[in-house]
Amino acid sequence: MTAGEPAGIGPDLCVRLARRRLPARIVVVADRGLLRRRARALGLALKVEDFVPGRAVAPKAGTLAVYHVPLAAPVAAGKPDPANSDYVLRTLEIAADGCRDGVFDAMVTGPVQKSVVNDAGIAFTGHTEFLAERTGTPHVVMMLAGGGIRVALATTHVALKDVARRITREGLERTLAILRHDLIERFGIARPRVAVAGLNPHSGEAGHLGREEIDVIAPVIEKLRGKGFDLEGPLPADTLFNPKRLRGYDCVLVMYHDQGLPVLKYASFGAGVNITLGLPIIRTSVDHGTALELAGTGRAEIGSLVEAVRLAAELASRGRRRRGPVRCARHAT
Repeated sequence: MTAGEPAGIGPDLCVRLARRRLPARIVVVADRGLLRRRARALGLALKVEDFVPGRAVAPKAGTLAVYHVPLAAPVAAGKPDPANSDYVLRTLEIAADGCRDGVFDAMVTGPVQKSVVNDAGIAFTGHTEFLAERTGTPHVVMMLAGGGIRVALATTHVALKDVARRITREGLERTLAILRHDLIERFGIARPRVAVAGLNPHSGEAGHLGREEIDVIAPVIEKLRGKGFDLEGPLPADTLFNPKRLRGYDCVLVMYHDQGLPVLKYASFGAGVNITLGLPIIRTSVDHGTALELAGTGRAEIGSLVEAVRLAAELASRGRRRRGPVRCARHAT
């Protein structure tokens, strides 16, 4: 697990994670001193043990195994410093590389403050894009799950004015292929049924409110149906999320970030999980931000992080069963 923005609630959540019974052995990639200081601020007893790659981690109540990465500058809760941006990205690199190399089974990411990383002069649009580049993955899909709903995105952190031109036949086809593949291989859904939202109000109203449905979305759906995909759409987003209608689908693909995520977060906020599909590694994350105003107060909710850990462990376990025994499994964490 990466602790995320050091001035946010990520370190608080990591400290509180040490008091939970979890279905996995956890290693936190962070500055050990930061975690100790945040534990003291929260009034929690915490023992830190340095993680050594290749050495099995035995879970102990009140103890965190920590892969130490030193901060670049002192941290005050609630006051992010761009000087620590390299530290934040280094924790992500260590976790991702460790998953790639078999040191870890999966990674769970705490929330980062994207604006602060950019203030440091580092181009950063989010975990999803960063991990795609780090692993050399040309196309990934962002999906959130919670409240009995799965929502995947055709575009991720893109300005609304740029969404329409980002939705292409090639990109949409690759997104649906990755989504179907991972729903089958990672989530164990034999024949996933996916609802595909339109882009425009009323799915374009037969072209009167936009032609993206006619020119891009519908042709891709028809093409992939011919290859055995179980797809329905393009569907108007304003009626797509009716609970009765949703029961017939394993996932909904929306065209942009705020088309589907407000519904999912309304249904599951505090217990939702973000999953990056298409990567060669398993990555889950919390469904919320850094909540700077709550850092160090003890009021941050831990539910989403616990669910992210549980899902990461479930996906890793299912993957191991599918592959069979691996030689380095006893060292995996």
